Amino acid sequence: MKRYRNGEIWDFEAMATGREVILGLDGGTTSTVCICMPVISMSQPLPDPLPLLARAVAGCSNHNSVGGITLHNSQYPFLQFFISLFLNCFMYIDLSMTLLTRLLLREDAARETLEQVMADALSKSGSSRSAVRAVCLAVSGVNHPTDQQRTLNWLRDIFPRHVRLYVHNDAVAALACGTMGKLHGCVLIAGTGTIAYGFTEDGRDARAAGAGPILGDWGSGYGIAAQALTAVIRAYDGRGPHTMLTSNILRTLDLSSPDELIGWTYADPSWARIAALVPEVVSCAEAGDEVANRILRDSVQELALSVKAVVQRLGLCGEDGTDSFPLVMVGGVLEANRRWDIGKEVIKYISKEYSGAFPIRPKLLSSGAGCGGSIAGLEFVHERIKERSIYKMTSADAEEFNCTGQIGRKKSSLRQKS
Repeated sequence: MKRYRNGEIWDFEAMATGREVILGLDGGTTSTVCICMPVISMSQPLPDPLPLLARAVAGCSNHNSVGGITLHNSQYPFLQFFISLFLNCFMYIDLSMTLLTRLLLREDAARETLEQVMADALSKSGSSRSAVRAVCLAVSGVNHPTDQQRTLNWLRDIFPRHVRLYVHNDAVAALACGTMGKLHGCVLIAGTGTIAYGFTEDGRDARAAGAGPILGDWGSGYGIAAQALTAVIRAYDGRGPHTMLTSNILRTLDLSSPDELIGWTYADPSWARIAALVPEVVSCAEAGDEVANRILRDSVQELALSVKAVVQRLGLCGEDGTDSFPLVMVGGVLEANRRWDIGKEVIKYISKEYSGAFPIRPKLLSSGAGCGGSIAGLEFVHERIKERSIYKMTSADAEEFNCTGQIGRKKSSLRQKS
């Protein structure tokens, strides 16, 4: 066990207590949240709100998109020197070397964010790494077994050997939060980015989308806003129709001409910064702008197609397409707080083909982001302790959960051994 980065972020452990805890992290493009909670039994319905000991918040931890990278505290001192030398001696830097350097420094910056937020949560709870029983890290950008293994190796350097470590895409935590830890069904996340992820009762999984904006995360906040910016430029130079998006976006950004959008966009093309323009697109659509409406309709179709791809690959709907399965809906794009309700339209689209899909908007998110990671962590820990119980949620259970935030108050007999 060692410090991964320079500094004194673990010095608080000298005064920490020994109560057993679980760390759950939900990390995305916009923010990263870590909660520390005691180890609790999974034999009874989880309390809502969860018994949180501490909560810590940091910035982006997706190594594919973290921005604002600085060179201090880098784990690559030779790169720090190399970059500084080039910046001082040459006006033009070889593009390939610049991209490689950025990739390495982005991963370093993402790890620093993760380590700092874990240390903050443990410090606030009065616990130490020795008291941690499990860490469940659910982060966007974990898209391949090599991503998982790299992160696991890094975590193993930080925590004692008795700590159980789990690394997954953030969609796994979102699904666990919606189904109270039972990894069965499909989750659709649509925030800055988007992904659909699903699990069968026997543990098979599948995903769709989630490859980032360059590879087409259409339907995400970034995708919606990027199309809106493109529509403004097309209208300005004559390639596209007039749109209210022009005046609304320019006013929001305090710009005087569409020409200035080019400089604004490339000055800091971070995904979350672009995605923040989604409310302007929705406002224009609600006001009757056809360009904005088309962007949102296309986004609904793309989001629904992602869900359908996962459902079909896993057979969640059964052979006749009528089997029930939970569809967990997470993310700012899907929040039902506007007249143009993207989430509601996605559900309509999906229900036309899969009548058994029942939507869930996680109530436990009221406890704060990070709860999904902790619930998933609890599930993984108890899976190691005893034979796992598989719980297939029915539409009636989903209705109970959406109303009360609990499942099984009167239906504990529904649990079945796999």
